[in-house]
Amino acid sequence: MSDRVTIPERMEDEVEFDRTLRPRTFDEFIGQTKLKENLKVFIEAAKQRNESLDHILFYGPPGLGKTTLAHIVAREMGVDIKTSTGPVLERPVDLVGLLTKLEPKDVLFIDEVHRMNRTVEEYLYPAMEDFALDMILDKGPGARSLRLSLERFTLVGATTRAGLLTSPFRSRFGVISRLGFYLPEDMYKILTQTAGLLSVEIDERGALAIAERARGTPRVANRLLRRVRDFAQVKHKGKIDRDIAIGAMEALGVDEAGFDEMDKRIIKTIIEKFNGGPVGIDTISVAVGEEPDTIEEVFEPYLILQGYLKRTPRGREATELAYKHFGLQKEGQKGLF
Repeated sequence: MSDRVTIPERMEDEVEFDRTLRPRTFDEFIGQTKLKENLKVFIEAAKQRNESLDHILFYGPPGLGKTTLAHIVAREMGVDIKTSTGPVLERPVDLVGLLTKLEPKDVLFIDEVHRMNRTVEEYLYPAMEDFALDMILDKGPGARSLRLSLERFTLVGATTRAGLLTSPFRSRFGVISRLGFYLPEDMYKILTQTAGLLSVEIDERGALAIAERARGTPRVANRLLRRVRDFAQVKHKGKIDRDIAIGAMEALGVDEAGFDEMDKRIIKTIIEKFNGGPVGIDTISVAVGEEPDTIEEVFEPYLILQGYLKRTPRGREATELAYKHFGLQKEGQKGLF
């Protein structure tokens, strides 16, 4: 099966690292239990009927396993997977090239599907419903339409911004599943599994220390483990315990809440420059030097979930918990929290 993933925003070594650690079966995939059990049922039913699987939409914050699940679905179905990303599919011809190469029951995985060109999206409608492409040949008075039949396939879309999908597109997915942040016990299991794959010696307290600061996100946990491993190798003869884990993460600028430098910059900018908000996302973007989409997709979900930030009709506001975390005084209140 093809494991090619086009993700322009990520460095190639990071992509290769993720591939090495990516679970290959549902049994290896830790967390998202209800979602996994449902997918097992849908896959078994489709195989018993000798049909292609219904189209699937995975949505949720980045780094939670959407791409991994797409590959597992294809592997469990016993079919190949072709992959692309929304921004790459700029013209209908780009989509036609992918669809016409699919074999019966194959999986087409499109990451960042919310960023796909609307014209390309409309070409997907008959492909998803009728497994056909409606093509317009020539122009003017001599224009004619041609319907091209496709093999029955499964589209698996992944997005961090489900709200940006159009209703007609969203309604064509038979399975819509949200991936949530992982529980601490699941993060611990993922870290010990990854440590085993990397032949890294880590004790229980060391793994828990990393799990506590991994923001409930496997990709973050694995990245932290990779960096902590470097500190352990140079300063602790390779073994990771709680002290070396915490020391390494502090050196990396990751605090006890799992905040990295950008998290801190976002919250402190809202508090110190805009009196705690409300302030618009575009203004925050300019102030911290980060793209609005990145703030909304990567940083905000965790900050909101943990209660440090809230969205209002007028913009973003820092909560009392955020003031307390940084030991700052909210205007109009006496003393520190």
